[in-house]
Amino acid sequence: MDTSNTPLNVNIGGIRMRNPVMTASGTFGYGSEYADFVDLNRLGAVVVKGVTSVPWPGNPMDRIMETPSGMLNAIGLQNVGVDGFISEKLPYLRDFDVPVIVNVCGKTVEEYLIVVEKLNEADGVAGIELNISCPNLDCGGMSFGVDATLAYQLVKEVRAKTHLPLLVKLSPNVTDITVIARAIEDAGADALSAINTLLGMAINAKTRQPELANITGGLSGPAIKPVALRLVWEVYKTVSIPIVGMGGIMNATDALEFFIAGASAVAIGTANFVNPKASIEVVKGIQTYLEKANMSSIKTLIGSLKVDT
Repeated sequence: MDTSNTPLNVNIGGIRMRNPVMTASGTFGYGSEYADFVDLNRLGAVVVKGVTSVPWPGNPMDRIMETPSGMLNAIGLQNVGVDGFISEKLPYLRDFDVPVIVNVCGKTVEEYLIVVEKLNEADGVAGIELNISCPNLDCGGMSFGVDATLAYQLVKEVRAKTHLPLLVKLSPNVTDITVIARAIEDAGADALSAINTLLGMAINAKTRQPELANITGGLSGPAIKPVALRLVWEVYKTVSIPIVGMGGIMNATDALEFFIAGASAVAIGTANFVNPKASIEVVKGIQTYLEKANMSSIKTLIGSLKVDT
């Protein structure tokens, strides 16, 4: 991969990327599903769907539905497991000149560590993104990401077990996201992904039943962008490590707003379902903006929000 200094070149926690646009975990499969529509080599990074210590079947149907300006999903992190990923999915991605970041999930600290230790030995993995929204079974099902102490302990243990760049995906379903962000930075994370989906639900008024079999699910898409922007801005003012902004980015203008709020890179999620080429279009749009604004680097835009003091 060309790592020369270009206007779009960024370094996210040790992962050198040709541009600051990556795919959001869970919306791009394992990469091969979109290869007919997107030249993976033109992306900043590919973030694959969550991987666990053993295959997970996911939640029962129905588990996805459209909502006003977005969608709800309760897939339940269905995946082939870390061994299946390494043997069946990763070889395909090695043929591309693009960093591969693996989203890692688990229900106990031990499950996370199993996955991370196996990925350490896998050729072609550029970094790890911890999904800390999983329920910690050792603590009665409380998600790691909603408690600063749990988040710190998990990230600290994972950090000790891997040399790979470590990103941690923040949950927005908390009282104060900055407390969690600081704890994760202190534990040794190299970067933060902000944000994961907001918890929501939908009800069928005729049947008086939930639309999703799981009852609740993760809300994503344009509806959550104002929340995501606010949280990225708050986290940017709190930590010194890079932030990957995500949440309702549908086009280049949306992405630019995240950079101005403090993101060093962005991830395209729900937009992939509407327009499979959305990520590449965002890359082009960012480049055009920099040229028109006579900016030599995307870094100039990061955290450039003008606020009266």
